[in-house]
Amino acid sequence: GFAHPGTLVRCDSAGATHAFLDAVVARGLLFSVGCDLSGRVREAILALQKSAWVPALDALGVPRDGAWVAELGIDLPGWPQGTRAICRREIPHPGAQLSFTDHDGHRFQVMLTNQKGGRIARLEQIHRCRASIEDSIRCAKASGLRNMPFHGFPKNEAWLQLVLLGIDLV
Repeated sequence: GFAHPGTLVRCDSAGATHAFLDAVVARGLLFSVGCDLSGRVREAILALQKSAWVPALDALGVPRDGAWVAELGIDLPGWPQGTRAICRREIPHPGAQLSFTDHDGHRFQVMLTNQKGGRIARLEQIHRCRASIEDSIRCAKASGLRNMPFHGFPKNEAWLQLVLLGIDLV
């Protein structure tokens, strides 16, 4: 099918599979997916110079205090050509539990993308916007989208419209 060349497929680390991203690229689409902090990725993060980190952006595009991004200089064999790894480093919010992958009081998240451009903070900001979509899906499921209650399509179509109307009101 037809795909707009600027269409971006965003997902969490469940989308970071070779088959999925190969299919995305075969359709001429861009991708932005979460990436697990494997040993090799973690080594690349810890090898970054302090000067490699630039301020991360909040949802409004303003530099966010306590958060930075950097592109990892890491070889990504097996991933689609042009794949880049971008890391977000942030100070966890008060009360957050640190994990064994955290370092020096920072939490790290990595994304893979085939998007071009030098504004890595903007690319990372766009990737994080997917969290609001995931929250909308969770809300829709809690509002009745989890199960279609009828056997026939017309009644389920009406059910879906009512669920969507309810979500808009909420």
